[in-house]
Amino acid sequence: MDLSPAAILPADPHALLFGRVWRPEAEGPSLVRIDGERVTDISAAFPTARDLCEAADPATALRQAQGEDLGPLAAILANSDPARRDAARAWLLSPIDLQAVKAAGVTFVTSMLERVIEERARGNPEAAAEIRAQVRGLVGDDLRALRPGSPEAMALKQTLIEAGAWSQYLEVGIGPDAEIFTKAQPMASVGTGHEIGVHPASTWNNPEPEVVLVIASDGRIVGATLGNDVNLRDVEGRSALLLGKAKDNNGAAAIGPFVRLFDGAFDLASVETLSLMLTVTGEDGFVMQGRSEMREISRAPADLAAQARNAHHRYPDGLVLFLGTLFAPTQDRDEPGHGFTHKTGDVVRIAAGPLGALVNRVTATDRCAPWDFGVGALMRNLAGRGLL
Repeated sequence: MDLSPAAILPADPHALLFGRVWRPEAEGPSLVRIDGERVTDISAAFPTARDLCEAADPATALRQAQGEDLGPLAAILANSDPARRDAARAWLLSPIDLQAVKAAGVTFVTSMLERVIEERARGNPEAAAEIRAQVRGLVGDDLRALRPGSPEAMALKQTLIEAGAWSQYLEVGIGPDAEIFTKAQPMASVGTGHEIGVHPASTWNNPEPEVVLVIASDGRIVGATLGNDVNLRDVEGRSALLLGKAKDNNGAAAIGPFVRLFDGAFDLASVETLSLMLTVTGEDGFVMQGRSEMREISRAPADLAAQARNAHHRYPDGLVLFLGTLFAPTQDRDEPGHGFTHKTGDVVRIAAGPLGALVNRVTATDRCAPWDFGVGALMRNLAGRGLL
């Protein structure tokens, strides 16, 4: 994995970035600001990422925070690969902590049709190609102008019902209500450089490159970052009621590298025009590339945020929201007709110029570093350091 600052940082040298690092001497995490290619610990001002995001003006608060210089970013990034880690030195973590980790599904036409195919194939990748042709022949694949919940969308819904082709995925894809689910627990996400987990029983799975919104408890969208919503296609395809088993696994929510706060140079309008580039490089020499264009999202990010956090759903520590992906791989990796699936050792790189790059290596969920530092451990650690 290339974890150099040049490979990981956003293209804009003035991007306002915060993250989190593990400090071995403190036996816990610290909130940090990225100052060029140096790292400043600001945990004395903001013990948690949640505290910074709850500020009235997070961008100004981050700029003005005083802190401790932790040295060059290059050293911390290099130490973030567990295969090369020196446990006595700092390494990068996921940039969020106490926020709920939520995700919106079926927000792009292509991924919507692939979810329909998964459902009809009952998790069998061999059946997917034929079903894919049938579904596209009936529905088409250019529904980008169709606004979810509109009269036109409801008319299409009725047509599909009458044809016996309706699906729960089409319901959330073109119906009035978005699919919002829990991706992971607070403190369970992993950062750039870390291993990501794929359940070893899965034989059909893929990365999902996504933009992740950072939302304060009062509903303000304060920043954005990148995410990998690692997905087990065979498990969810067997039954949508297995969504938790398909999505919420050890190491299966990657977020980072840093949160870029909204300011005069970067805002929600910037998010809506992002292009995400995905590259998967296998130890077997396999390479897969793809992209996800936020311009093609079916639901506006602000609408998704409002459906996630509102009078009926409140999050006192705020939340982050994966916005879904256009990318749904159909490229065969091994046998023809079997499509793509991960192999141990795959390096997954998700990049967008304004947000930098999230890079992870794939392993089995039971071989990832176990999640054993939760909210209780964080509170005890911060209290012991005099930060609470």
